[in-house]
Amino acid sequence: METPLEVDVVTASRLFGEGALLLDVREPVEVASAAVAGSQHLPMRQIPEAMADLPRDRQILVLCHVGGRSLRVTQYLRANGFDKVSNVAGGIVAWAEQVDPTVAAR
Repeated sequence: METPLEVDVVTASRLFGEGALLLDVREPVEVASAAVAGSQHLPMRQIPEAMADLPRDRQILVLCHVGGRSLRVTQYLRANGFDKVSNVAGGIVAWAEQVDPTVAAR
């Protein structure tokens, strides 16, 4: 089955619970104010140098504030041979609204 380019936050939450990696590409100051427990933080600018450390054998769900940066990271990873990568549409804002209201994402 082909991995979709983008998934909604409800689907992302389910996949994360099933073992997918939730990769938060926001800046440290953003993560300090709102983060999903268990996610891996890797700022967008550090992706190129950290690609060797990312898993190729499990799905990666890329998350940012509302979905713009994470979509660019998703496309970048796919262009560099990662085929199990999806953008989390709506980002942490949608996650806070639809999945976990205890995540303060404003």
